Amino acid sequence: MASAMLIVVLLAIASPLVRASDPGSLQDFCVADKASPALVNGFVCKNPMDVNAEDFFFSGLNKPGNTNNRLGSNVTVVDVNKIAGLNTLGVSLARIDYAPFGVNPPHTHPRATEILTVIEGTLLVGFITSNPQNRLIFKVLNAGDVFVFPQGLIHFQFNRGHKKAVAMARLGSQNPGRIEAKDVFGSNPKIDASVLAKAFQVDKKVIDYLQSQFGMDNNN
Repeated sequence: MASAMLIVVLLAIASPLVRASDPGSLQDFCVADKASPALVNGFVCKNPMDVNAEDFFFSGLNKPGNTNNRLGSNVTVVDVNKIAGLNTLGVSLARIDYAPFGVNPPHTHPRATEILTVIEGTLLVGFITSNPQNRLIFKVLNAGDVFVFPQGLIHFQFNRGHKKAVAMARLGSQNPGRIEAKDVFGSNPKIDASVLAKAFQVDKKVIDYLQSQFGMDNNN
């Protein structure tokens, strides 16, 4: 059942009716030349005569990610850094695995809308609207259900079941980016603790503790 659902999701992702948010390509493809020293918005194109099938290929989304971590989740991203042929095509995808009661914590994708399909299990998902309402819009999803997270809004997924869960996400950018809520405590270099203590209206010792937990070397 899960395999059949995965096929349906991948066909939907490949549909020509799916619109990407990145600028449209002016040629058949622009495979990323990651060896080029040139700095552009995206990647410089590889010589088309040097392109082959491997530039459009990735293998491994059938394999579960390791959820043995504090969050109980694992995100396997397939973006332009994994498939060079995605350069300029405005699309990427991800497989998310959840242990029982695992969470994909609150985060945003600054460059992409996300459409999530549950392959297996039950997930509580939601996103928060921008100021001034800051509404929480949420729903419980089961296998086969689809939910959209608008670009740039904080969103999350939580496995509320006693069994593992799996979802596939399609994102409208070759490089959607990811910013987690905890990143304000784990930036490099650190934000001055006094700034965060004032912003969150807590004692500076609380910020010191959070920065020690979410520093660059403690992201799991």
